Amino acid sequence: MSAAGTYTPKPGAAPLPRMIAAQAALETKMLLRNGEQLLLTVVIPTLLLVLFSAVDIVTVPTETAGGDGKAVDFLAPGILALAVMSTAFTGQAIATGFERRYGVLKRLGASPLPRWALMAAKTLSVLVTEVLQIVLLTVIAFGLGWSPQGNPFAVLLLLILGTAAFSGLGLLMAGTLKAEATLAAANLVFLLLLVGGGVIVPLDKFPEAAQSVLGLLPISALSDGLRDVLQHGAGMPWADLGILAVWAVLGLGAAGRFFRWE
Repeated sequence: MSAAGTYTPKPGAAPLPRMIAAQAALETKMLLRNGEQLLLTVVIPTLLLVLFSAVDIVTVPTETAGGDGKAVDFLAPGILALAVMSTAFTGQAIATGFERRYGVLKRLGASPLPRWALMAAKTLSVLVTEVLQIVLLTVIAFGLGWSPQGNPFAVLLLLILGTAAFSGLGLLMAGTLKAEATLAAANLVFLLLLVGGGVIVPLDKFPEAAQSVLGLLPISALSDGLRDVLQHGAGMPWADLGILAVWAVLGLGAAGRFFRWE
């Protein structure tokens, strides 16, 4: 017979890393099961990459460092930037906004999981989804004849700072606006930045006065930085990294300051 006390319960919260991992896994499963989010994060970037690489709809500069001037060399970095924005900003803003509306965040905030750990789990879920996106888009781009150049570490740093910047802005929007307003605003911003952020249409196609303003947007900095490295084989794009770092600090700082859980 077992010794006394063998089955004595030990109430209490699980270790913090385990709680964060469990919440991150739940967030990722919920995102991957959401058809609308999959459309935004996977289907749209994939269709844009394939369509604009195969059909001569938009004239794009195709000079590469040692490449053969394929349109996909210009488009792939921009589509990777779009994938980051769709997940870290648009998808996260909409999902978090409705969780806030339905009281999910309020209840989770009262659980043993600290609020900062909940945000960390959401960020981890975003990173996992982005990895899946980037792998898929990279495989498709290689199939279309993509010839990337440059330093992988610079690419990784751009993606991390881009994720931080868009994540902060998405959480700021979700934590300050009503869910319906977040849904409308996040989709509108997505469409505007898709057109005016250098993702598909080069910034030099816009008037010079607009170029200087558009170049300061996080999507422009991310797409231009990725393009400089992957298409032109440039070194560390410090200017673009600096812009993303500023957006990350401002966005995450404002989200932490003004986010409302109810």
